[in-house]
Amino acid sequence: MNTLVRSATAGLRLPLSQPHLGSALLLLAALLAPALIYPVFLMKFLCLALFACAFNLMLGFVGMLSFGHAAFLSTGGYVTGYLMINSGITPELGVLAGTAASALLGFLFGKLSVKREGIYFAMVTLALSQLVFFFYLQAPFTGGENGMQGIPRGHLFGLIDLSDNLAMYYFVLAVFLIGFGIIFRTIHSPFGQILTAIRENEPRAVSLGYNVRQYKLLAFVISAALAGMAGATKALVFELESLTDAHWHMSGEVVLMTLLGGMGTVFGPVVGAAILVAIATLFSGGELGNYIHIIMGFIFVTCVLAFRRGVVGEFGHFMHKNFPASGFGRPQ
Repeated sequence: MNTLVRSATAGLRLPLSQPHLGSALLLLAALLAPALIYPVFLMKFLCLALFACAFNLMLGFVGMLSFGHAAFLSTGGYVTGYLMINSGITPELGVLAGTAASALLGFLFGKLSVKREGIYFAMVTLALSQLVFFFYLQAPFTGGENGMQGIPRGHLFGLIDLSDNLAMYYFVLAVFLIGFGIIFRTIHSPFGQILTAIRENEPRAVSLGYNVRQYKLLAFVISAALAGMAGATKALVFELESLTDAHWHMSGEVVLMTLLGGMGTVFGPVVGAAILVAIATLFSGGELGNYIHIIMGFIFVTCVLAFRRGVVGEFGHFMHKNFPASGFGRPQ
């Protein structure tokens, strides 16, 4: 049976296989980045990159398009913010609480939605997400349209003051690496192979005896939990949680990040998040700030028409086609 699953997923793994040296260089660059780039910009990028990677686990490796992931991002932020303000817990516990709350919400969403497929699944997740949005709009503890303000960053493990941006950056980087590591391990495990088999040929996976709905539900919960982790961290970074994170626009933006970077690749969502955060930052202070959504829409259309594999996917395909010895884009 396992042989059949491996055959069903042969050649379908990630188009970029980073060697240990490349991973070490990327980690070194991340550690040194605050010396060259404003830490708050980097922290925003890392939070959204984790959010995009969590979403990519659903879309890229299971083939399930969710329009409701903003609900998990905002839930993580609101739960963490509420606990940090009212209970005075340490930030690492706040992030864990936000992650757990999003995982629970993801379980409820998943039980209601994974029975559906295609556009029906997408619409169910969108409807459920809108219910969460209106709940946070009306709930007294969220601050409504004003948002939940004054969220303290606190002291990590009760010792390290995260009000310092540099300390906060390394905490965010650690959270991102943990979340990214979970995703990486998941997609390279036998469980991840089964998810890919479901994406490519669900009837065959069913014929092999796998409970497809249970696998989809577990993938949904993992994705929701990591999205909540991103939202919890983001709330600490900006000391604010607002309805922007719960709005359906955020669910649309994470789809754009994933497709722009490369759906079904490891680093694609990270690259997509970097591009969108950079564009939003560059244009937000100028006259083009009012047209930022039009600009992103144009980028989305261009990506769909000209770069179907995304930036990372196209690069991996080019390298594998022209320089096969390099190992880029090579099926594993």
